[in-house]
Amino acid sequence: MSSIRSSLAGARGLGSAKSGTGHFWAQRVSAIALAPLTLWFVICLASQFGASYDSVTEWLSSPIQASLLAIYLAAIFFHAQLGLQTVLEDYVHAEGIKMASLIGLQLLNILLAVSAVVSVLMILVGAA
Repeated sequence: MSSIRSSLAGARGLGSAKSGTGHFWAQRVSAIALAPLTLWFVICLASQFGASYDSVTEWLSSPIQASLLAIYLAAIFFHAQLGLQTVLEDYVHAEGIKMASLIGLQLLNILLAVSAVVSVLMILVGAA
């Protein structure tokens, strides 16, 4: 039985990287987690519409609300990282630019996620 993989692909190492399934499932699980969290966030956001700064910080000073918001933010940045990584891997063909973009994207995503979660924690601790 012959292989469908060409000898050139094997020589270049263009066969399966064996990591696509894990990436696929991580993206699907994070999307499923984001569905109820987004619904919660939209409802909470609507309930705070027109509220004063003090009212919003009081709402966010609840450990449950702050925890859910921190989890939501972490899940958003994780899901965004997975999606943007897929786009870069699929559409950027120059290896040097692709690698630099992937590293830069990951660093930027980590920086933004940590900043967002720390901001929630600062409001939580500052309001207590």
